[in-house]
Amino acid sequence: MHQMTQANLRSAFGGESMARNRYNIWGEVAEKEGFPNVKRLFDATAHAEQIHAGLHYKALKDVGGDFDVSSRGGFGIGKTVENLQGAIDGETFEFTEMYPAYIAIAEMQEEKAAVRAMHFAVEAEKVHAKMFGVAKDAVEQGKDLAVEDSVYLCPICGFVALSNEENCPICGCAASKFIAY
Repeated sequence: MHQMTQANLRSAFGGESMARNRYNIWGEVAEKEGFPNVKRLFDATAHAEQIHAGLHYKALKDVGGDFDVSSRGGFGIGKTVENLQGAIDGETFEFTEMYPAYIAIAEMQEEKAAVRAMHFAVEAEKVHAKMFGVAKDAVEQGKDLAVEDSVYLCPICGFVALSNEENCPICGCAASKFIAY
């Protein structure tokens, strides 16, 4: 695997790992503030970030050793509305700047596993940002996120939905395999 794609996958792994932990913490804040459905969204999205980190790690399967990993990570614990804005900002950075650049390099270097892993992530991050925006709008009105019955997570690519889908629009996974939160 080319050095630049390796570095990008390591950075993406680090960023997704940090996002997972950040969302778990922010979900606890949402629950304490009386927004249990926002917590469910944070929890489902945290699991999605774990899926993305796993895809990146598996794409690096032939790379061994210890590396310093540089990746962008937001810090701070605010009120739920502030945490949702932080989530929107982080997801938007990933799908508008980070992943498009990483994918372009991986495509140029013909790193198919890396392209696949990052494609799933970039498409899911677009949805995550949208869902966090819906949640933020609700919280700004003093309401919890409206959820049909559960927040659903595709276990293959990390797609998140507020209602059960027929199939995952990103990877085609059957909705019957989705994880409900």
